Amino acid sequence: MKCDAAGLKRIVIKIGTSVLVDEAGKISTAKIRNISKQVKAVKDTGVEAIVVSSGAIACGMETLGLAKKPKEMAKRQALASIGQVMLMKMYMQTFEKDGLNVGQILLTHEDIKNRTSCLNLMNTLDMLISMDIVPVINENDALSFEEIRFGDNDNLSALIAQITNADLLLLLSDVEGLYERDPNRYPDARMIRVVKRVDEDIEKAAAGTQSEKSIGGMVSKLEAARKAGHYGIATRVVFGDRENVIVKVVNGEDIGTLFLPGRKLARRKWWTAFAYKVKGTVLIDEGAEKAVVNNCKSLLPSGIIKAEGHFSSGECVEVRNAGGKVIARGITNYSSSDVEQIRGLKSVDIEKKLGYKYTEEVIHRDNMVVL
Repeated sequence: MKCDAAGLKRIVIKIGTSVLVDEAGKISTAKIRNISKQVKAVKDTGVEAIVVSSGAIACGMETLGLAKKPKEMAKRQALASIGQVMLMKMYMQTFEKDGLNVGQILLTHEDIKNRTSCLNLMNTLDMLISMDIVPVINENDALSFEEIRFGDNDNLSALIAQITNADLLLLLSDVEGLYERDPNRYPDARMIRVVKRVDEDIEKAAAGTQSEKSIGGMVSKLEAARKAGHYGIATRVVFGDRENVIVKVVNGEDIGTLFLPGRKLARRKWWTAFAYKVKGTVLIDEGAEKAVVNNCKSLLPSGIIKAEGHFSSGECVEVRNAGGKVIARGITNYSSSDVEQIRGLKSVDIEKKLGYKYTEEVIHRDNMVVL
């Protein structure tokens, strides 16, 4: 578990579109060259760097002379297809000037969810790094849709940090860090230097900050920090345009907001919590909450109040308490329709109600992670 710059061996650097565009709103070769110089300097110190970069849609808009991002998903996917070629050409040409080679990897959520594909991804990334090639990763926006998209590259970068066993997740942002409230509206707003735990107060601070292009900008960074933290990886959010910001972080300068890692989950448990898409929700009563959270028990049908959403056996669901708070995630043994029929029943009555019984538990302890 690393939470400072000492002993860094591998970092994942997430670069948002806002960090790459110039005053005219176009992806800037000069800004990518600045990133290249910093990556080169970091690599010269022996630290391996993996880049997760946004910007494909912005490049596609520039190519076609569009000033406003279209609302239609198909048009955005088309723009990403056009722009990804331009974006990688810019990375290749600028990094080459600093003696660096880059390798492109485009991903959808299915590539992470599938264990075989994910193992291939791990091997490819390790091989690229061993060949002294900088991986440049982006979501495959040309193919991604609701069921298979990560949602944003902050969350993708957290997954990449876990998959590659990185020591630090560095999120380059268009703000200095996380503020206690919106600095645009409150000039005296204090920046939060260290976050020990992403709790409700921290989430409220992010939701009330509109410093990025959308409120979700900082919210998604909290989600990424939480995911990385559960695997023992620290996250630092910094202002991407600060001079030599990547180098300064690697050298140990205390800038931006540092999110400290928490208790490291086993890879299988982390996978259950974050690699799978949540398909529905199971609400449980107070007794079941105590059994799951305090006594490390499986979730039985007797403690379930109701099921929400439509999910099948083997899919990931959130477990919420009676107050609606998410307390766990897990792989369900029963579908949503089955859960609705057996909720409140004792395990011995499952077969009597359904005509069959897979297991006594709706979610087994081994397939559940308490958050």
